[in-house]
Order: sequence, then structure tokens, then C-alpha cells
Amino acid sequence: MDWFPLWNSLRIAGIACVIVFFTGIAAAYYAAKLPRVLKGILDVLLTLPMVLPPTVCGYFLILIFGVKRPLGQWLLQFGIKFVMNWYGGILAAAVVAFPLMYRTARGAFESFDENLSHAGKTLGLSNTYIFWRIRMPACKQGILAGTVLAFARALGEYGATSMLIGYTPGRTATISTTVYQLWRTNDEKGAFTWVLVNLMISTVVLLAVNLLERKKER
Repeated sequence: MDWFPLWNSLRIAGIACVIVFFTGIAAAYYAAKLPRVLKGILDVLLTLPMVLPPTVCGYFLILIFGVKRPLGQWLLQFGIKFVMNWYGGILAAAVVAFPLMYRTARGAFESFDENLSHAGKTLGLSNTYIFWRIRMPACKQGILAGTVLAFARALGEYGATSMLIGYTPGRTATISTTVYQLWRTNDEKGAFTWVLVNLMISTVVLLAVNLLERKKER
């Protein structure tokens, strides 16, 4: 059995998760400080991928990063081609997983007691120190839950991924695209095997989320 789809899915989801972890936290932190109107507008823009069909997200990515588009042609000069390359899956997975990280992190930051931050400032602590040593530990359960959900979403991504990188065995194949291709070619046994693999991974992820939620309640 060729395990490339599993390895490819894990590396795409892992790298995408790291990207959305930092970008989602940064966006959530600064968005929480904006006036209500600007925050509402930013929320709509940043959470659109969560409500749009994944294929629509993939279509927009092709419009932006396609090799015939200005940005795609410019990136091609540096040897970067997101279309039909495995690392294009990172871009697709990050786009669809970002809203989960952003919304979860923003909720955690909004529930943070700002008196702790004010107290830190009166003690002469820097904003960086307060953020990483006070705010983040206090919000860690929500942040971790968002990270796990973002990883799960990136791992199970199909629509945007299939639009942007397609399905090439040994190059761009992921678990989701492999299940579809095997089913399309009447290989139901192979498709079911990968479904079981995906189910096991998803079960572990959901157990991790439930464990984090129980710790948060305590």
C-alpha cells in the first residue's frame, strides 16, 4: 500500500497549522482592539472561507496564483508555482483553516481579564512579555482548541485542494483526493481503507478537542 497520501496530508496540514496559528493569533489580537464597525468588516473578510464552498475558495486561489495571473507569473520567476504542486495544498489548507483559528483565538482573547494586563503594565512589564507570559497562558485552552480544529480542517480539506493541486499519485495526492479517485475508479476497497485511516485520525483529533474543553471547564 502506498502511504504517500497520508504523509502528504500530514505535512500539508502540519505546515498549514503552523501558519494559521501565528497569523490567526495575530489577526485575532489586533482585531479585538478595533472599533466595532471595523471589527465587523474585518470579521466578514477573514471568516468568508468558512462559509464559502471550498471549491469557490480554490477557484479564487487559482484566479490569484494561477500561472497566467500577474502574481502567479511573478512567483514563477522565483520557481514558486502553487498550482499542481504539493505545497500549493498548504496554501489551500491554510486559507480554509484560518477562520477556525481566528474565531477561536478572538473568543479567547475577548474573555481575557484586561485587569491582568493593566496590572502588568503598572509593574513595568513590556507588551511583549505581557502577551506571551500572561495573556497567552490565560487563553491557552482556547488557543489549543483552535489549533487542533485548524489542523483537523486542514487535514480533511478536499475542495480547494483538488482545485489548486489536483491529484497526482506520489506528488500531490492527499487522503481526501485519494478517496475520491479510488471511488471514481471503482476501487471501493482501497477507498474504504483510506476512509478508515481518516476516521481514526479524526477520532483522535476530536478526543483531543474534548479533553481540552474539559480542562477549560475545570
